[in-house]
Amino acid sequence: MSHPRIRNHIGVTALALLLLCAPPSAAQQPLADDPGVAEALHLLDIWMDAAQAYGGIPGASLSVVHDQELVWAKGYGFAHVESEEPATPATMYSICSISKLFTAVGVLQLRDQAKLALTDPVAKHLDWFNIQDDFPEAGPVDIEGLLTHSSGLPREAGVPYWTGPDYPFPTHEKIVETLPTQTMLYPPRTYFQYSNLALTLAGEIVAEASGQSYDDYVRANILDPLGMSSTFTDLDDRFRGNRLATGYTARGRDGKRHVIPDYWVRGISPAAGFISTVEDLGRFASWQFRVLEGDDALLDRNTLREMHRVRWSEPDGNTTYGLGFSVWKSNDDTFVGHGGSCPGYRSHLLLRPQDRVATAFMTNGQGVNSRQFAQTAFDIVAPALRRAAQESEGDPATGKIAAELERFTGTYQRPLGGESAVLIREGDLHVLSLPTDNPLNSLTRLRHIEDGTFRRVRDNDDLGEEFIFEEMSDGSMRMWRNDNYSVRPAGM
Repeated sequence: MSHPRIRNHIGVTALALLLLCAPPSAAQQPLADDPGVAEALHLLDIWMDAAQAYGGIPGASLSVVHDQELVWAKGYGFAHVESEEPATPATMYSICSISKLFTAVGVLQLRDQAKLALTDPVAKHLDWFNIQDDFPEAGPVDIEGLLTHSSGLPREAGVPYWTGPDYPFPTHEKIVETLPTQTMLYPPRTYFQYSNLALTLAGEIVAEASGQSYDDYVRANILDPLGMSSTFTDLDDRFRGNRLATGYTARGRDGKRHVIPDYWVRGISPAAGFISTVEDLGRFASWQFRVLEGDDALLDRNTLREMHRVRWSEPDGNTTYGLGFSVWKSNDDTFVGHGGSCPGYRSHLLLRPQDRVATAFMTNGQGVNSRQFAQTAFDIVAPALRRAAQESEGDPATGKIAAELERFTGTYQRPLGGESAVLIREGDLHVLSLPTDNPLNSLTRLRHIEDGTFRRVRDNDDLGEEFIFEEMSDGSMRMWRNDNYSVRPAGM
């Protein structure tokens, strides 16, 4: 079985220059080597580097996948701040609620084997499911309700496991013991209520219907076949202090973060326990693209399509869910995937099946908008990947222009603080103001006039004020705009 090819990361600026100046090949180039893709990845790298630094994020890792290729992956900041160990694409993080996707896949695999039905009452498979029910006339909680968060169950398993400093996640035995003390929140099939209890029960059903432990089933039927050798169903002690990033709290009013003590997710593992890497989530995304092409024996393509489709929608249409998968829209595009948030970690996996593009983001700092990072990475790179997939070879003229403009690129320190990153995009220089939450909207396009003189390109394509680049005797570069200048230090 083929798996995504992991490309060794080299400096993105150097990579972009190398690719832009290289002559086009007669054969179609890999998408990762396309000049437009290299430009997009360079923009993504510059933005992500600044976002991590200015945002005080301890560490983060990010990956971009196209079909069966892990196009790009990189780490930022530190996996362990105290020892200043860098975060890398191979750094492990807790992926928290992304774990729910693996549980949902297991349920649907067993459904296709006729070992369960989505309409089955939960009590058919779990004889200890005896939660207090004030709505018996509404019918039983069924498996589909678990996967769509429309079961009416409360959010949690009746234990304060999100409360520090110990985060006492319950064992299977504790969940069984506590369930009779809990009460249904709503009648089934009435409201969306996100529920870790529901997906925990779905994992218990996977174990019961398969006759294996949850961990053994997921490893044998999902993780091992996909080559996800860096993914585990709980925070594994073997990796603490090395590959598993140290988790940190959100920033307090004093701007500081604190180390989260060690904890284990135990019985809540099917809902929030997994640890993984952005490389392994890339493999999981590529597998889904294979399934949708009908090229995988682990899951039928129509089953995955069923999981990706909206199965529950709130009346306002703002909350939509498939079977285990969150489904949402951004800029009129539909995405599937899931986010994760648990003590010390945030994560997000985003897939756009129509484009065969996915992004994965992980961080070891709470309080970070992980979905924004995954979505922005997609917004930056996906258009270039679409174009590259439709083109057979690059434009040599574009590469020549880019080589001439390269000497102006780099990071310029603004006089009032912050930075201006000058980069090449679509044959022109662009200036990116940093830090920014929206890099695509923070780009200023420049049109080359002569030598070091450029002019801003307005939205209607008219030309605005001048940008003048002046090389100084000490090797630094000044970028003049409106009679003031920013400085790129020598050697940068």
